[in-house]
This record gives sequence, structure tokens and C-alpha cells, in this order.
Amino acid sequence: MAINPQGADLKRLLAEDDGGPIVMLNLLRYAENGAAQYEEYATRIATFLHRYGGEVLYVGDGSTALVAEPGQAWDTVLLVRYPSRQAFSRMVADPEYQAITHLRTGALTEAVLQATIPWER
Repeated sequence: MAINPQGADLKRLLAEDDGGPIVMLNLLRYAENGAAQYEEYATRIATFLHRYGGEVLYVGDGSTALVAEPGQAWDTVLLVRYPSRQAFSRMVADPEYQAITHLRTGALTEAVLQATIPWER
């Protein structure tokens, strides 16, 4: 299963760029004892979020899945706002950020990382 975005994924993300902000939906399933390792990643990524204008909007533990197929419950849900797709792409390409991605990779067995576009109402 894919855990981290690859080059082709980022190209698709940037191809849809309208220049506006995005909120990245993160659905996370931990490896055994992976929660502590992910917490270390979360602590260390704060520097990069600040550097590229990202902001954690919400993080919480998964609870009762009311409408889901078996296996669709997640350990953690995380929402991170970025000022643009370019900002997210620059962050994940940053060599210093790349040096900590092993923490995320090792902590997870499965993940969904999906860009969302805020509704204008």
C-alpha cells in the first residue's frame, strides 16, 4: 500500500492547481506501536508546516464508524490546510523534510492523503 505521495501523484495534484488553498485529508492506520513513531513525525513536521504556510486544522482519534465497510475505520484523522498545492509540493520535496519521512512511513500500514478544496458559500 502507498503511504507517501510519489512524483506522479504530485504532478496530478499540481495539474489541478487553481492557485487557491487546499485542505489535505489524512486518514491513518498505524502499524503495531506506530502511534508513538507518528507522534515524533508530527512534532518534527511542525517546522515544515510553518515554513510552507501549513496549518493543522484538526487531528483526532478514530472512533465508531457508523457508515463504513469492514476495514474502513481509521486510527487517526488529520486535516492540514496549505495556502496552495505548490506550497504542499515544495514542502514534500524539501530535502530536510525528506529526511524525516521514514518516521511516517514506518509508523503506518495504510494511509489516504487526499487534497480537498474548500467550498465557497
